[in-house]
Amino acid sequence: MSKGNSLGNLTVILGSQWGDEGKGKLIDILSDEYDIIARAAGGANAGHTIYIKDPSTPDGKKKFVFHLIPSGMLNAGKICVIGNGVVIHIPTLLEELKVLQDAGIDTNLRLLISDRAHILFEYHKIIDGLQEEMKGKQKVGTTKRGIGPCYTDKVRRNGIRVHDLCNFEVFEKKYRENLEMMHKMYGKFSYDADKELLDFRNYASIIKPMIVDSSYYLNQALSQGKKILIEGANGALLDIDHGTYPFVTSSNATISGAISGTGLAATKIKSVIGIMKAYMTRVGEGPFPTELKDKNGESIREKGGEYGATTGRPRRCGWFDAVVGRYSNMINGFTSINLTKLDVLTGQETLKIAINYKYQGEYLKSFPANLEILNDIEIEYIEMKGWKEDISKIKEYSKLPKNARAYVEKIEELVGCKVGSIGVGVGREDMIFKD
Repeated sequence: MSKGNSLGNLTVILGSQWGDEGKGKLIDILSDEYDIIARAAGGANAGHTIYIKDPSTPDGKKKFVFHLIPSGMLNAGKICVIGNGVVIHIPTLLEELKVLQDAGIDTNLRLLISDRAHILFEYHKIIDGLQEEMKGKQKVGTTKRGIGPCYTDKVRRNGIRVHDLCNFEVFEKKYRENLEMMHKMYGKFSYDADKELLDFRNYASIIKPMIVDSSYYLNQALSQGKKILIEGANGALLDIDHGTYPFVTSSNATISGAISGTGLAATKIKSVIGIMKAYMTRVGEGPFPTELKDKNGESIREKGGEYGATTGRPRRCGWFDAVVGRYSNMINGFTSINLTKLDVLTGQETLKIAINYKYQGEYLKSFPANLEILNDIEIEYIEMKGWKEDISKIKEYSKLPKNARAYVEKIEELVGCKVGSIGVGVGREDMIFKD
């Protein structure tokens, strides 16, 4: 079947768990059928990993990790837009461009940056670390990439936006005023402002040709018949409003972030695809109801390569949580699910799925906001038979082992949304389109 033609001209792809679900792979695959790929939220704390065929490597695959550039950049001729909801660490952005260019990928005139997006500076990273130290036992496991402090500046209304680079005198004035305020708040931390300003004078000449009014650009493109794919970052349970607060990111990782972070109206969206792993993972601190702290968890981590694309930290692993799945589906309104890494579960004799939470003997109607409740819940599981057959080369759903199909269909039933595609390996080609 056609992978993207039935999805409509405006599709959103979102993480449905605690991030790291494998969004980049589907974005890369579907980008072939879209004209524009737009990143809506988050910063360089997100890591989207894509593997492409490369006969020159020992395993025949080349790995790309994107932190800021939309994952569609690997598809020739596609326009990639960094939306207004993203906080941009420009050195990281330029490093990613260089990696692509060194790999022979033409990026010329293909990357556009919102004039309303906020700039993340090195002092934001320092402050991120200082804040984490201040929290002591209450630390949230931040990546220390400066994301929270940059969003704080945005909400406090003293952030510096990309359009400020077009007038460097104004830019420098705002920069020095902000840094002075940060020193008053956090003390005289060691920092070379003059060097960073010199770097930004050079960055400005590179970035200026990429700057656009992205909301106008995207809406005009849509009205002209262009197809747009919106790329989310992180996952629903890391959303600043709907996630396991305070163990969350600093932006909206749900459908609301896709809307506010691009300036495209909700009524224009045709499809919303939720990316769900066939099991659960989480990086850093915070509650994780179905976490496995035994050999099963270790086996999933090693087999699935569950180490952070951004930090390299080992991910915590656990059984699939249908309570999280239902909650994420409710908030985002998924039209279909992309179930990733089903192949990682091959060889498990028995699989478990969490189907309900109980607190003080009562079933909870939804995922709780109160972490004290969440940390004291009783989980109701169902067990399903595993499979031993290698599924990594299978291309058709009907050819999956019976027990693997039963597992997929149970997830559909419990989450309340159809599974439209299934990941069975790391490569672009390792995807089954179910319907």
